[in-house]
Amino acid sequence: MTSNNDLDDLVLSSSLSDIHNAKILIVDDNPSNVALLEAVLEEDEYENIYTTTDPFQVLPLYMRHRFDLILLDIRMPGMSGIEVLGQFADIMQEEYLPIIVLTAQTDQETRQQALSAGAKDFLTKPFEDWEVLLRIRNTLQTRLYYTRQVIRADLLESEVRERTNEIRRTQFEIVRRLGAAGELRDNETGAHVQRMSHTCSLLAAKRGLGQEFSELLLHASTMHDVGKIGIPDDILLKPGKLTDDEWVLMREHPRIGARIIGDNPSKVMQLARETALYHHEKWDGSGYPNGISGEQIPIAARIAAVSDVFDALTSERPYKHAWPVEKAVTLLKEESGKHFEPVSVDLFIDNLPEILQIKDRFLDQETFNSPAPA
Repeated sequence: MTSNNDLDDLVLSSSLSDIHNAKILIVDDNPSNVALLEAVLEEDEYENIYTTTDPFQVLPLYMRHRFDLILLDIRMPGMSGIEVLGQFADIMQEEYLPIIVLTAQTDQETRQQALSAGAKDFLTKPFEDWEVLLRIRNTLQTRLYYTRQVIRADLLESEVRERTNEIRRTQFEIVRRLGAAGELRDNETGAHVQRMSHTCSLLAAKRGLGQEFSELLLHASTMHDVGKIGIPDDILLKPGKLTDDEWVLMREHPRIGARIIGDNPSKVMQLARETALYHHEKWDGSGYPNGISGEQIPIAARIAAVSDVFDALTSERPYKHAWPVEKAVTLLKEESGKHFEPVSVDLFIDNLPEILQIKDRFLDQETFNSPAPA
């Protein structure tokens, strides 16, 4: 990686050659003026000189060659230098494009118009060779400095972006592993987590919640049952029905999950906490742990509830047979408006073929691979 000091040394050592390699356009309707300026620049070893006597060609030439400096006459037939400057207004807002105006006029109005239109400097005709060269060199040094700052900013932005992505990847990995830990404590499998999380992500995308939200939910929803880590084995793994007292403890796993995830400000952790805490809430308010209802339930948890129940019903477990898909869909319809949000149920059924493809893609086995992109 190039350091700022290394970059400074590189720029300083190459500044002279960079200046003489700069692309310069001379614009003047008088061929004699063009030839004179061209000769002055060539004498000082400038290597990339372009010329035109037609002001209408300035913008097309710039779009083709991306000049580092334009020497622009003010008084030209058909289009004045001020009008040419006007064509570069948007470009000069986005980047530092130095334009030096050539003029025999010394009145204040002309100078004010040119500077207001974006000119960076003036050369007054007739001009001295030494003045031309010094103004051009000073202007190109400014552009070189600007370019160096842009490169530095791009490098810093790239480093920040990479570090941010690394943090994001680490967060996703932590989320995935905590989700896997929760499943290891239960009679579920890693494939259930993958099916459920990919279904959640699919439904979020189909609902128009955006690519970022859908990707975050893909990872966050793997932690929906992480709170089961805190449930005693004799309750969590009990083969028969739970007693009322045991159900009281079992229904604490959403709160336990929320405590495990904590209040980290990252988006994926916040979404994971919402999903873990609220995915057992019901649309009619009869769920747990808080008994909230309707749109009080975060949208991620509403989506997770449908996805989780469907996959649990249609999956084979040591303590039960898998339900046929048709029977599970019937239950979703019957519970629409009671257990489940109607919109989530309708969306689930509308996208059932894709959901079944997810189900076929992640078959039950003891594996906890990271969720792959849907």
